[in-house]
Amino acid sequence: VTRDHARPLARMTPGEAATVIRAYCERYLALKDEACVEYISIFHNHGYDAGATLSHPHSQIIAIPVIPPDIGRSLAGSAAYYRRHRRCVHCAMIAFERRDGRRIVYENGDYIVFCPFVSRSAFEIRIFPKRHQPEFEAIGDREILAAADALRTALAKLERGLKDPAYNFFIHTAPTADGKRMPHYHWHIEIVPKTAVWAGFEIGTGIQISTTSPEVAGRYLRGIAT
Repeated sequence: VTRDHARPLARMTPGEAATVIRAYCERYLALKDEACVEYISIFHNHGYDAGATLSHPHSQIIAIPVIPPDIGRSLAGSAAYYRRHRRCVHCAMIAFERRDGRRIVYENGDYIVFCPFVSRSAFEIRIFPKRHQPEFEAIGDREILAAADALRTALAKLERGLKDPAYNFFIHTAPTADGKRMPHYHWHIEIVPKTAVWAGFEIGTGIQISTTSPEVAGRYLRGIAT
């Protein structure tokens, strides 16, 4: 729970945002070696429509004894790509986005922020470390500062550009259990703003409709001053 009741992450100073990221790391490390823990989920809900049950800014961390299905699919996909190409799929994605440039929202020396090529919703954002790293908890203090800068900047652009939408962000990282190290994976943060409501087509088919292309979203957010 952050101290300030009225100030979300988007309005924190870079140092304050780094304190939040550092707390994530410290709590992760305190939980990861428990025998019953396979995966640790760190997430943040902002706004009623994103499921926030408290108006006071806060994040949540849940340690669970299984690998979640969505994480499992991501791990399996990155492993399959690595077996075929001997390269991290996320590193290939980062290289592609940097060459193309249209979907990039922000970058600093250590992190890149972009709207993914196939976004699940309008203005979805992902934040990746430029250096290949499977495990979130392994980042050092300099990387924490850079991660906080990237996250705070992305959230500030959403707040100013979309008039403070509800959103969820969460960290995807490699599992914790010994013997299951996954060097092919690349940890990252995903931000999903609530820009639309699922209706009959989406619920009935599982197909999500985005009314804004990631190229348009990237260009728009890139131009928002923070």
